[in-house]
Amino acid sequence: MTRLIDSKTSQNASYANSIAIPIIIIALPQIIAQQTLNLSAGTANFTTVIFSGTAALQLGPSPSVTNITITVVRGLTTSGVSVFSASQNLDISLLGPQIISFSGSDFNAPNLANVTYTVFIQASLVGVTRVGPESVNFTAVSEE
Repeated sequence: MTRLIDSKTSQNASYANSIAIPIIIIALPQIIAQQTLNLSAGTANFTTVIFSGTAALQLGPSPSVTNITITVVRGLTTSGVSVFSASQNLDISLLGPQIISFSGSDFNAPNLANVTYTVFIQASLVGVTRVGPESVNFTAVSEE
């Protein structure tokens, strides 16, 4: 039987156009979410952390093909254990914000009291602005 171990949300920006954070360095990861879960009540080798999130970005006034990469790591920095990565090109024909949504899982997560997950975003070109919303949900479950 599956049971809930912990569940938390990292809400960096709640509303559309509520932030304006430019991506000014190519391929430099920026943190959009970070949360620490208590996985100590999980069963060894049967604990899974499920995550899903949304981030909104806007191209600059001279749009070019830009690839966005979202990476989720177990840890505090990019050198942590990478558990998920996805890339998507922004649509240069859209003038307004573009929403990128993602979901994934970390199977066999460690059964420790404080396990931190960090979500990074990076762009292949400068001129992209993070405009909000930015929200990521983390849910830990385990089998008995």
